[in-house]
Amino acid sequence: MQNKIIEKIKTLKINKDAFILAHLYQSKEIQQIADFVGDSFELAKKAKEVINSVIVFCGVDFMAESAKILNHTKTVLLPVLDASCPMADMITADDVIALKKKYPNATVVCYVNTSAQVKAVCDVCCTSSNAVKIVNALPNKQIIFVPDENLGSFVAQQIKDKEIILYSGYCIVHKRVTVNDLELAKNAHPNAKILVHPECVDEIIKMADFAGSTGQILNFVKNSNENEFIIGTEQGILYPLQEQNKNKTFYLLTPKLLCVNMKKTHLEDVLRCLETNTYEITISEDIINKAKNSLNKMMELSK
Repeated sequence: MQNKIIEKIKTLKINKDAFILAHLYQSKEIQQIADFVGDSFELAKKAKEVINSVIVFCGVDFMAESAKILNHTKTVLLPVLDASCPMADMITADDVIALKKKYPNATVVCYVNTSAQVKAVCDVCCTSSNAVKIVNALPNKQIIFVPDENLGSFVAQQIKDKEIILYSGYCIVHKRVTVNDLELAKNAHPNAKILVHPECVDEIIKMADFAGSTGQILNFVKNSNENEFIIGTEQGILYPLQEQNKNKTFYLLTPKLLCVNMKKTHLEDVLRCLETNTYEITISEDIINKAKNSLNKMMELSK
């Protein structure tokens, strides 16, 4: 049954001139049928380069919105309508506007995990892979960083000459990881290097051997001479880690590292999406033009 669905997807993809993007947190099956798999920054870059007329985005809503902003003339489809990001839902454009009024001289940096409306009222966007580089490149000494307080704190730890004003948002998955979870994993696998995502709380990051985006974790493992790793990010990354490093062993830091929204997309959803052109991402031209500025500024500063 699954093979038949995959064959139908392949055929429809050609007929519809579609390109499938998938985040590293997607299931193994979705990653396997995607044309490109990556972290948020890699996906944003790839979305801008896609020449196909249709983009199917296997991820969550803010990712599909970013693809639409960068390709406003293309059809962008999100296979599951309610695949959302709780962190992105923690902040609104009005919240950002209120912060700008309170700190009128600050530059507003928004994490990519935000809605198009939020990106439209911010100065520059960032991802977990380039947040430090982006903030460091800004001339302003006062930075409003939204919405992830943990990533913002991670940035502040590395850039001492700027005032980072944090918002109280967070990733519900990475925030579940506790010091006890890490200690249990470390005791069970004493020779393993601990790699975590900067969306984890500060205590976890300090106990880790490395903190970075999903793409950076993949690169760290690839270039490491170590053979065992404790992985402190969403479990979807285990599939590419194992595929790319057959001789290395990986342990998920805790079973809590599961994003139910990232796992909502199944092969049947991708097939239906291609058959019926659902669900199409629509954003007003005004919001697209404004939000594109923050994404393009990120691309420029990331070079």
